[in-house]
Amino acid sequence: MLSRARSHPAAPGRPRTGPPRPPRLPRPRRAGLPYLLLLPALALELLVHLVPMTVGVVMAFKGLTQQYLRDWTTAPWTGLGNFRVAVDFDAPVGAALLHSFWVTCCFTVLAVGLAWLLGTAAAVLMQDRFRGRGLLRTAFLIPYALPVYAAVITWSFMFQRDTGLVNHVLHDQLGILGTPPFWLIGDNSFAALVTVSVWRSWPFAFLILTAGLQNIPRELYEAAAMDGAGVWQQIRRITLPALRPVNQVLVLVLFLWTFNDFNTPYVLFGKSAPEPADLISIHIYQSSFVTWNFGSGAAMSVLLLLFLLVVTAGYLLATARGRRETHG
Repeated sequence: MLSRARSHPAAPGRPRTGPPRPPRLPRPRRAGLPYLLLLPALALELLVHLVPMTVGVVMAFKGLTQQYLRDWTTAPWTGLGNFRVAVDFDAPVGAALLHSFWVTCCFTVLAVGLAWLLGTAAAVLMQDRFRGRGLLRTAFLIPYALPVYAAVITWSFMFQRDTGLVNHVLHDQLGILGTPPFWLIGDNSFAALVTVSVWRSWPFAFLILTAGLQNIPRELYEAAAMDGAGVWQQIRRITLPALRPVNQVLVLVLFLWTFNDFNTPYVLFGKSAPEPADLISIHIYQSSFVTWNFGSGAAMSVLLLLFLLVVTAGYLLATARGRRETHG
């Protein structure tokens, strides 16, 4: 009887006892809730990236030197003057920028190509199950997990002429080199830079391609093996076509990372990189913070941004057209 009486609501005329209920707040609409949750991230993105980028674009149109560092807004407007100086390839400034651009292009092609090749080979080899595969996969990811400064500083010690490990192995133990070369100055600096960049970036390619290989059914390889297809034919006919969407994104990401890389050459060579390894990121840094011509450095940065936007847009259009032709 008591439980039945408690289950019935109170009489309509009887006052309700107990604390009053708080008023209900209006719930946001479901359609606007995701955008509301994204507002903090968008605000931080605006603060960290877009605002400095906008300031850099404005600086590119000003004659900003060390005389105006106290208040950069008072620097005189030069219009397109900084851009004219940067693209005047007959003048010393433009010729140095063009040389740095070609060095960066060659460096990017070699570093991205070798990183992709090593990552693909390691991902294919790690597909078969064997004892110690997990440990080996973990060891492959160590260069990618290490902090960039710790890794590059270690390589700078290894490239020392008299006390470095590279010359000790190649010259003292293997006898490949006649005399111990200088790796961080002269023509060998380009090879040292490519080596460090590939060592740092190929584990990322290995990680992405390993994840992409998990989506390829093993039955395809078994059927191909039964039909008499060898390893190279399986890679050419099954693995590479199946990894095409993954490779399209991977190559673009590696290209952008490598072309804009500043930490590796800066830690390896310092503020002034050798001429064979004068990447455009270091060149812009020298134009801005060594010669104190921030307007010229900002103009070079804007030109670099435009170049990367054009290359990225062209690459995306080409890959999209290729996908349409393949599916069509």
